[in-house]
Order: sequence, then structure tokens, then C-alpha cells
Amino acid sequence: MAEEITDTERRRAWMSLLAKAPEADLLALWSAYDDAPEFDWLRAPEAGGVMVRARLGGTGAPFNMGEMTVTRCSVALRDGTVGHAYVQGRSKPKAEAAALIDALMQTDAAAGVQGRILAPLGNLVADRAQARAAKAAATKVDFFTMVRGENA
Repeated sequence: MAEEITDTERRRAWMSLLAKAPEADLLALWSAYDDAPEFDWLRAPEAGGVMVRARLGGTGAPFNMGEMTVTRCSVALRDGTVGHAYVQGRSKPKAEAAALIDALMQTDAAAGVQGRILAPLGNLVADRAQARAAKAAATKVDFFTMVRGENA
């Protein structure tokens, strides 16, 4: 039996997509969305740094891998719905769009935003990842050992 996906998991998925998506793709889809809502800033976009942590071998001791630049912001729609965004890089327009999309995904407009912005954005990201994987696979070298007659 399949487990239900919680609202938190759904939100985590769309916020992850918005955070990692290429700026040009996100802004192109957002600018084509003609139902942009009125909003108030809770936190205007601001750039800063965060420490990226990793683990040795994926499961070992944690260590600080380095810093990464992020831009964050928070908005409140006129109906009181709050949207947040943390996006890679220094793009204030991308952070604003991501926060507004997050807020809209919590309203009745969610189906339209999903169909017109998130689904196409997910497809673009997946297509690029697949193309990158295919390009890398073309350079793969398989090493093998032939069994010599005296070792048989």
C-alpha cells in the first residue's frame, strides 16, 4: 500500500525545485504567469552566505565543506498567506518569484501554478539532467580483465 504524501513533503518538493532551478527558466515561466498577486514584504530579498555541511562517505563524520551564497525573502499575500524562499545565488527577482509561488501554492491557485509553472519547470530541470547524464555516459570507459589461458 502506498503511503500518503504529506503537505510538508509536497511543500518541501516544490521549494527544492524553486531553490535549485535555473534563474532564467524560473523567471521566464513566472513572467508568463498573468495572475501575479498583490503582496507585502515580510522580508525583502537579501543575499547572504550559508555553510554547506557534508559527511565523509555520506554516513561518516560531518564536516564543513564550504560556503554558498543564497538569497532569501518572505512575502504575505493580501489574504494573509505567507510564502518564503531561499534560492541559490544572488538573484533578488528569483527569490521574489519563488516566495510568491510558494505562497500561491498554499492557496486555491495551487493547481494553476502547478500546471503553468512547477510542472514545466520540473520537466526542464529533468531534461537538462538527463542530457547531462547522457553526455557523461558517452565518455564512460569500461575496464575489464580478460582471463588468460594459464589462469583458467
